[in-house]
Amino acid sequence: MRRALVAGGSSPIGAAIAEALAADRVHVTVHANANAAAAQATAARIAEAGGAADSLVLDLRTENAAETLEALAAENPFDIFVHCVGGQRDMPFAAMSKDDWNDIIDVNLNSFFNGLRPIIMPMIRGRWGRIVAISSLTAITGNRGQTNYAAAKGGMLALMKSLTREYGRRGITANVVAPGIIETAETRLLENYEELKKMSSANRAGTPEEVAALVSFLASDKAGYISGQMIAVDGGTA
Repeated sequence: MRRALVAGGSSPIGAAIAEALAADRVHVTVHANANAAAAQATAARIAEAGGAADSLVLDLRTENAAETLEALAAENPFDIFVHCVGGQRDMPFAAMSKDDWNDIIDVNLNSFFNGLRPIIMPMIRGRWGRIVAISSLTAITGNRGQTNYAAAKGGMLALMKSLTREYGRRGITANVVAPGIIETAETRLLENYEELKKMSSANRAGTPEEVAALVSFLASDKAGYISGQMIAVDGGTA
């Protein structure tokens, strides 16, 4: 049974991804930073449905996270890494402090490095691996007040193209999924939620399950010839 680490699996999209992978007979480690209860609940739902899962609480912004993940991978290597970690601190660029910039780069981009770097060697040795980063439509279109977030999420594509060139011959693929407006409890609270839905050609918000369906495919054997790509799940918004 293949094993997957879903970083940010405590989020609605991360949870849907974890459940989709588990349905594909993948053992899933559901990661959370602070919301341990959500990660545990997702792992429990997977187990109740007959799947295999556990949960992990770890701050991927810290260097010692690498030691923990390296030890886990040494015992039970991961074949699939999904990075669904994200955070925003919105404001106009001219008003942005260095901390505002560094914090968002740290949460969105550095956590990817700290998550993948300790677990990639078994993929390389095993000549099979799937890496998927959940980005954002903002990475494609840009957005006012989100220069830090757009830079971090946009950097994912260049990162994946480079990983593809380095490890494609080892059977490892690396892709980016860029969701548009996705219906969650958090997005429903946005003041302009209804307007954002209408920006989509589908005239609705997407669902976490629709994002998860694409990730499930990209993490499968069927997607072995797709790598270094950014695919939007946005209902035709961009």
